[in-house]
Amino acid sequence: MKRLEVIANQSVKDEFIGELETALPDIEYTLLPIVQGKGKRKRKDGTRTWPETNFLLVSYLDEGSAAKATAIAQDIRSRFPAEGLFASLSEATLF
Repeated sequence: MKRLEVIANQSVKDEFIGELETALPDIEYTLLPIVQGKGKRKRKDGTRTWPETNFLLVSYLDEGSAAKATAIAQDIRSRFPAEGLFASLSEATLF
């Protein structure tokens, strides 16, 4: 079992989730729609000074689904390189 964690700019949220749900129709995930923070290039605080925000998506996937989700994240990142998409997979033990 793998834990997928994706943090990215709001501008790619609908595209990413749409592609994820198309490729994995039974996917279950948790979405934190507004996430604030500071990356290497700029802040995302949702304020007048730093108006952008990110989203955070977490899902637990089997190996095959994790591979599909990884490919989607890589594709979105290559098409939108300035949107700061970060994705990680880690081992997960469900109990």
